[in-house]
Amino acid sequence: MSTGIEWTEETWNPTTGCDRISAGCDHCYALTLANRLKAMGQAKYQNDGHPVTSGPGFGLTVHEDELEKPRSWRKPRTVFVNSMSDLFHARVPAEYVARVWQVMATTSRHTYQVLTKRPERMRDWVNRCAVSPGGWITHDGTDPKGAYDGTGVIVGYPEPTWQVNLHGPRGGKPRHKATPPAYGWPLPNVWLGTSIESDKHVGRADALRDTPAAVRFISAEPLLGPLPSLDLTGIDWLILGGESGGGARPVNVGWFHDLIDKAQDAGTAVFVKQLGSVWAQDTHVAGQPVARTDPKGGRLEYLPKALRIREYPTPRVGAVA
Repeated sequence: MSTGIEWTEETWNPTTGCDRISAGCDHCYALTLANRLKAMGQAKYQNDGHPVTSGPGFGLTVHEDELEKPRSWRKPRTVFVNSMSDLFHARVPAEYVARVWQVMATTSRHTYQVLTKRPERMRDWVNRCAVSPGGWITHDGTDPKGAYDGTGVIVGYPEPTWQVNLHGPRGGKPRHKATPPAYGWPLPNVWLGTSIESDKHVGRADALRDTPAAVRFISAEPLLGPLPSLDLTGIDWLILGGESGGGARPVNVGWFHDLIDKAQDAGTAVFVKQLGSVWAQDTHVAGQPVARTDPKGGRLEYLPKALRIREYPTPRVGAVA
């Protein structure tokens, strides 16, 4: 689905729903949207979540019918995975995560961006995977033999050699005995990130740093306070954004300046997405509030000049560190 999110081009939701785990989730746009989509009768949003941590239409749900969608996109694009969920939510089965990786591995024309508030599980999952002696990416680093028997999980496989989904979530049968070409690990077209909204959660960056990835990125949106303890060593990209929508909390522009300075010192690319609804309401241009034409405070011409930064990272080629 095309999207208005400035730092990506497409969204893909093989799961929907989530549960709040920190203050950055308090005004979750996805939860609000799911409630609306449930009321509209959208089939994907009929599973209700816990009334305290989730809400109507936002129960964690896997959508197997969504898995193959990226294969139909012939034109290469940048894809935000699970804009309406968290792929590393505890209730998403590891085998289903592997199936998502299968699709990403075999649609290398696309660039995928996976963002989670649960980077510890992502770190553990990615670090268990390995390239097998025969060149397969598997969950346990061993070669599959014939129809995969479920002793591990195949993550990536070449489309000409491997027939998809003949035996449910564990993969299929080899079409022939040709040796598959080796994949690099981590996948060069998959970027992995975590969300950090306050200094209380900068430890998420440590888990991300320990995760092999072509690009490691942090989304500091909604930014709810300064991040003096954030270490950007090994982080390739920093997205900054103030909160928008109902109940949005204010930002201090100084927090943005401090993080941009920190990113520049670390060699981390910076993408300033928006300054948020409160800033847009309180800031006037030509006698009119910015919010009149830009309710999220994200149009570059309205931002302070020093914050008009929208950089993209350079992926690590063949690097796992």
